[in-house]
Amino acid sequence: MDEFRAAMDGLAAEYDRQAERLRDVYGRLGELSATASSRDRMVTVTVGPRGRVQKIEFDPRAYRRLSPSELAQTIMEQIDAATAEVAEGTRELMAPFVPEGLPYEEVFGEGVDLASFLPRSADLRVEERG
Repeated sequence: MDEFRAAMDGLAAEYDRQAERLRDVYGRLGELSATASSRDRMVTVTVGPRGRVQKIEFDPRAYRRLSPSELAQTIMEQIDAATAEVAEGTRELMAPFVPEGLPYEEVFGEGVDLASFLPRSADLRVEERG
């Protein structure tokens, strides 16, 4: 029984290490951001965690130099560029948690959260029975 208990305690300790590592990575994910600017610097976009647009800045001359459709296209291009950078940072942080041979998108697609990686009961330690 001592061998079994030691094995279970070892598994519980490994679970605790992995859970802490995952919590750390999720904290860093919440800090990810990227900024992209058009070549002419007329439009700058900052995207934060999960690709959310945080800020759009315009050079004051943008309204005179760009037509509405050009301005819209430039904004979308910068959003796409910044979002791609945040997505790549996310992929790099999460790569160690993706099982070999499993596509990244299946593990970390939309709607995934920290709880999906943790077992229902976090306490795996074996209690001694009377």
